[in-house]
Amino acid sequence: MFKQSNIRNIAIIAHVDHGKTTLVDQLLRQTGTFRENQHMETRVMDSNAQEKERGITILAKNTSVFYTDKTTKEKYKINIVDTPGHSDFAGEVERTLKMVDGVLLLVDASEGPLPGTKFVLKKSLDLHLQPIVVINKIDRKDARAHEVLDEVFELFLSLGANDQQLDFPTIYAISKQGIAQLELEDKGTSLEPLFDAIVSKIPPPTGDINAPFQMLVTTIDYNDYLGRLGIGKVHRGAIHIKNQMKIIHRNGVTEDARVAKMYTFEGLKRIEIEESSVGDIIAISGMEDVDIGETIVDAADPTPLPFVAIEEPTLTMNFVVNNSPFAGQDGKYVTTRNLQERLMKELRSNVSLQVELTDTPDVFKVSGRGELHLGVLIENMRREGFELQVSRPQVIYKRIDDVLCEPIEHVIIDVPDEFTGTVIENLGKRKGEMKNMISSNGNTRLEFFVPARGLIGFRNEFMTQTKGTGILHHNFHGYEPFKGELSHRTRGALVSLETGESVAYGMFKLQDRSTFFINPQTKVYSGMIVGENSREGDMTVNVCKAKQLTNMRASGTDESVRLEPPLLMTLEQAIEWIGDDEYVEVTPNFIRLRKKILDQNERNRASKKKAVIEE
Repeated sequence: MFKQSNIRNIAIIAHVDHGKTTLVDQLLRQTGTFRENQHMETRVMDSNAQEKERGITILAKNTSVFYTDKTTKEKYKINIVDTPGHSDFAGEVERTLKMVDGVLLLVDASEGPLPGTKFVLKKSLDLHLQPIVVINKIDRKDARAHEVLDEVFELFLSLGANDQQLDFPTIYAISKQGIAQLELEDKGTSLEPLFDAIVSKIPPPTGDINAPFQMLVTTIDYNDYLGRLGIGKVHRGAIHIKNQMKIIHRNGVTEDARVAKMYTFEGLKRIEIEESSVGDIIAISGMEDVDIGETIVDAADPTPLPFVAIEEPTLTMNFVVNNSPFAGQDGKYVTTRNLQERLMKELRSNVSLQVELTDTPDVFKVSGRGELHLGVLIENMRREGFELQVSRPQVIYKRIDDVLCEPIEHVIIDVPDEFTGTVIENLGKRKGEMKNMISSNGNTRLEFFVPARGLIGFRNEFMTQTKGTGILHHNFHGYEPFKGELSHRTRGALVSLETGESVAYGMFKLQDRSTFFINPQTKVYSGMIVGENSREGDMTVNVCKAKQLTNMRASGTDESVRLEPPLLMTLEQAIEWIGDDEYVEVTPNFIRLRKKILDQNERNRASKKKAVIEE
């Protein structure tokens, strides 16, 4: 068990793709967590399949390394928390910062501080955590380390950092090569300067070791053998495996609890321990009802710790039981009960999610922090074998001082100069307000404040307009008065007339005035969306139409049927594309788009009724 003065708890803050998880790999490697000849995956902290695919951190995770100071020969335990860089996972960030006493702010030497950095940094400064700035990727050809350091300092000032926080140490690094140095001109060989800065600049955890035990649960894990594990930092006192404990739930109810097993983190492994004391990050099993934000305390002194306030959701979607003609053909879990149980299970660990029942028993209103937050949940459910339908995302409005307000996003865009005009025009149509514009080396950086609903569907258009060269980052800025009505999609949908199998012959005649979302020989049903019309308004088409066979010879008069490659949408693209009268049908193997009302005659009647009401 380490002395309190020899423990350091740090979180790593960085925008997506600034090298955070790669730096953790090198910290683990250089402290001897892995043998020299041991095979080690890259980005070892991205343990979730979606994290590896998307290259982002979704769930906050703990690890620890041991470092011996070469001058004093003191051995230190450094607990490292890897936090998500995207503001959609704000709930994860806000909780985990309660476990640490300092932060490493990792910034790309070329891109500088971006919205994800700003968001998490603001949270850490508000909690009075001590920062260390690491300017990473200094080997990039377009690196501008000194300018980026100035930008970071300005960011600290704008976020209201105190004098101690403004006097932050700076380390220059190449995390891929495992090199850190105190000056840009130095030639580093290892991450030793970074370890020394952590040990000397980050304060040890505070708390009275002789006081009764107290710990706030900030993360929940689940193990098939041990059940639920409550993970958190020991706030005060010490704990032994045989001690009598109490859990104080968020609603104030207290219940008796027993510690079955206790673990500390060493590298990527959990090591079973008998006792622990103030400042260390531990995992406790044996308490099946423990949840995030609850306090585990000594039975003799049940005093709760305040739980960090989680920011409100900004986006809502309806999750609907799959009732399409192809329902149940693909997934294992298709009923209302399955869907409800899965969403309630998600609520136990995903604190920034909200689930509400609606008037219709098979429709659940799910609210989250953004499209990515909800998209990750839907993708996880799809991989687990669930079938469901989701509606178009809607922003959550608020009334502030009797004024209708909507969520606004802070958008930063990097594009080549030639596409600047197109992007500005597009964001102008979406009620965006330009705040800044900087040009350098043939690229332009644009800063906008845009209504969150204006960004739904923007990413696809943006990538098309910039021919894939644009980079888009955004995060939640705040609520502002309603900006007025926005037009959504400028093109209609191609809706299948009948159920059957799509045929190349039937599709060939339509491709001049449409873009298809399906290949030939795809099973379709009446009311399913098979493509996008080139004009406004929906068009009902028969893609199952086959060529009639005759006994007349047609020597060379038949046209050879050549189809353009279809646009096969990802889950995020489909969610952005659909309108208010459409659903995305999600199954383990297929992502289909459909009309809410499948029958063409009923759709026509409903649209006439809607037109009369609007008049």
